[in-house]
Amino acid sequence: MENFCHGTQGGWKKLPENPLLGGELGTCFDIAMMQEAGKILLYFSWRDKDNISLCTSEDGIHWDTPQTCIEPRPTASGRENALNRPSVVKTGSIYHMWYTGQFKPGQADGTSDIFHAVSEDGVHFVRTGDDPVLQADQPWEKQAVMCPSVLWDAESKRFRMWYSGGEQYEPTAIGYAESSDGLVWTKFPQNPIFQAEPSHTWEQHKAAGCQVLWYEGWYWMFYIGYHNEHYAQIGLARSKDGITNWERSSLNPIIAPDENAWDGEACYKPFVLQIGSHWMHWYNGRRGSKEQIGAAVLDRPELTF
Repeated sequence: MENFCHGTQGGWKKLPENPLLGGELGTCFDIAMMQEAGKILLYFSWRDKDNISLCTSEDGIHWDTPQTCIEPRPTASGRENALNRPSVVKTGSIYHMWYTGQFKPGQADGTSDIFHAVSEDGVHFVRTGDDPVLQADQPWEKQAVMCPSVLWDAESKRFRMWYSGGEQYEPTAIGYAESSDGLVWTKFPQNPIFQAEPSHTWEQHKAAGCQVLWYEGWYWMFYIGYHNEHYAQIGLARSKDGITNWERSSLNPIIAPDENAWDGEACYKPFVLQIGSHWMHWYNGRRGSKEQIGAAVLDRPELTF
């Protein structure tokens, strides 16, 4: 019998209100967050509609009614039959969204590409073009690039993207790219920059679906570690330059499924924000085929590594 990890490490505690979003809405997953004007914005993939929607909250726990941000777009290629896995960054007065457009989501012969859209209000997004801004063209990416995590580096005036590539159902590893305008990207030639660690049983299969943030002189990566194709947990690593020499936390996995709970089979797609003197960590959990969004809290001002 396999020995799976359960629960949390490093001081993280799951909220008793979990799951926070899902229920009658159906499967809600793969989130991107930001804080603005005293509210928390949560962009999420809504499987029942194949679109990306937005909820807002004052406390990160109770969410208002979803608003549609961007809808699928049927084309001859089918590249945007389903939309998911967004990343949203605001520069000046413009919101930028990079998102995954999928053909035959979850199927072996499907494809995933990364597209770009912009908004003036953070709700209604307009595509900046018909074609993807990032496609699979490195051997390790196979037919899929997805799950962008983008930061704006004000010092170098460039966007920095960490993305996942490989298998269509669940990606295999993490790559890196840079852009001055968010549209034309240059991939790191030594991609992937982060992948599964076979010596760690909990992430022996795959490592993907990350969020990267800048904090106290480090790039901190919260990522999905796959024990196998169906059992996933969340780990933490950090790097000085965000590309090389990643150090994994000795506490990993920091978030793992709870037995027989709403997240009892997988914890996916993390997103972490510092809220005042503590940290909140949202993620989507899965039991069976249904994914819902929950959160954990770290009740201290500094991240634990």
